[in-house]
Amino acid sequence: MTAQDLTGQRQLEDIQSRVAFLDHLLEQLNQVVARQDRELLDLKRRLANAETRLKDLGESLAGPASSSGHEVPPHY
Repeated sequence: MTAQDLTGQRQLEDIQSRVAFLDHLLEQLNQVVARQDRELLDLKRRLANAETRLKDLGESLAGPASSSGHEVPPHY
């Protein structure tokens, strides 16, 4: 083998090593994105539940007194 062949072989091995590293890195990033997607869906669901509970709580606090217009003053 000539020196040029050895240099070409080293370059090829370097490229193959970089491709393997990038392939591994891409797999790790895909796993992170998939986990974050699951977490985001869970957080959206929890937020919707909290909004519903807050709305229900607000409606129950308002109750029939505020809808009839005969609310008892706070000093009673």
